[in-house]
Amino acid sequence: MNQTTYARPGTVTAIAAMTLLSGILNVFWGATAGISMAGSIFLLCVVPVFVAQFALGVYEIVYASKLLSTPPQPVQAATTIVVLEIGTILVLNVFSMVVGILSLVFYNDPQTKTYFALLNTSQPTEAAAANAAQATEVDPSVLPETSASSEAGPSKARRRTKTEKAA
Repeated sequence: MNQTTYARPGTVTAIAAMTLLSGILNVFWGATAGISMAGSIFLLCVVPVFVAQFALGVYEIVYASKLLSTPPQPVQAATTIVVLEIGTILVLNVFSMVVGILSLVFYNDPQTKTYFALLNTSQPTEAAAANAAQATEVDPSVLPETSASSEAGPSKARRRTKTEKAA
C-alpha cells in the first residue's frame, strides 16, 4: 500500500508540541487537584472542574500524538480543543489559554491549512481499486417492480390511506 507523506510545517509541529505539553499539565493539574480535595465536602461543588481539566488533557494528548505520528494520521484542525483550551481561563489556567490562542493563530496560517487539506484528502489505494474492480453490478431483473402508488412516495400513500379510512 503506497502512502503519500507530506512535509510537516513548523507551525503544525509547534501546535502538536504545545498541545502535548498542555495536555500533560492539564492531566497532572486535574488529577492532583482532584486527589488533594478528595476528603473535602467542597469536592462535590468543584468536581466537574477537575474532571473537565483531566478530560481535556487526555484529548489534547491523543490529538498531539496523532499530529506527531510518523506517518501522519489524517486529522482535522481541532478547533474544539482550541476553544476549550481558551476557556480554561475560567479555572485560572493561563498556560492552556495561551496555547489555545497560539494554536488558533497557527491554524489560520495558509501553510497549515494546506497541510491539513492534503493530509485529509482521500487517496485511492491499490486495495480499494482492486475491490472496486471486483464489485458486481446488480441485475435489474431481480429488483421488485414498482407500482404507481409506491412511485408517488410514502407520504402521498399515507395521505390516501388516512382519507380512505375517514370515508
